[in-house]
Amino acid sequence: MTMPHHALEIALTRPLSTAELRHAAQAWPLAANHNATRLMGLVGARTPERAAHRLRRRLTSRLPIDVITTHYPDTHGQVLLNLAFPPGVHTALARDARHAGLTPERYVREALQRALTAHADRETERLDHAVRHLLAHTTPAHLLSAVGHALTRPFEGPTP
Repeated sequence: MTMPHHALEIALTRPLSTAELRHAAQAWPLAANHNATRLMGLVGARTPERAAHRLRRRLTSRLPIDVITTHYPDTHGQVLLNLAFPPGVHTALARDARHAGLTPERYVREALQRALTAHADRETERLDHAVRHLLAHTTPAHLLSAVGHALTRPFEGPTP
């Protein structure tokens, strides 16, 4: 039976130099983004969790790893996060999770879900405010036409 391979993304705490990237690639084949702050690797393992653990174990001494994630969501739309906390943070996290009656993993998962929900709510509110401001100075038809026009042109970034 062949072992499945998992595409993993490594987010780094800082950009790598060419020499650092070369040194890390000697331990594991990696592809870097344009500024070497994110890397991709393909890891053979039975589960994504084992793949992330294997990659972290092999590269921790060579890279300033912030987080390792699965590049593709699973069948439930979930992405695996592999985090390594310093001992003091891990102890505090375990204590807080215990007080909440949760495992540390579940505690972090729920905190992330709350943070993502709050971010989505803030973004919805910001967009709602922006649209209402635009509608105060134009008609819905003109706004819809402008949005359609903007979506059909290549994005050129914010204007100075």
